[in-house]
Amino acid sequence: MSVVILYGTETGNCELVADTISDVLAVNHDPSIYDMSEYSVEDLDPADFLVVVCSTFGEGELPSGAEPFAEELDDVEPDLTGVRFAVFGLGDSVYGETFNHGSEIMAEKLATRGAVQVGEHARHDNSSAVKPATLAAEWAERITAVIEPVNAG
Repeated sequence: MSVVILYGTETGNCELVADTISDVLAVNHDPSIYDMSEYSVEDLDPADFLVVVCSTFGEGELPSGAEPFAEELDDVEPDLTGVRFAVFGLGDSVYGETFNHGSEIMAEKLATRGAVQVGEHARHDNSSAVKPATLAAEWAERITAVIEPVNAG
């Protein structure tokens, strides 16, 4: 199945995580990676599985790399019925209530328009000893099972 991996980043860490996820998913799927700022909402397709990798910036906001896509979701208000997605967030728990809020904003924007979030919402903590790529690889292994639609077979 085709997997579209969209990343929204401020410093580039999400792109590295997206690459890691792509490497793991490439064993059984056909992943493509796109910078969220260069991807059109109109290209979202229920035939693809969507993976969103998003960091949090400032005081719980979206990173600049995710803002154009988020704004387009708000402006176009597409019907995303049939789109299934999983989310990997990057943040730092020192920010308390806004920890990983950027990825939560993206998940909410997609779900509001009819997309369905599946699998574990991964939340990397930059204050932990675990490297983002390590957690991403482990998470990607776990979500492989939810990528295929329920009626596949």
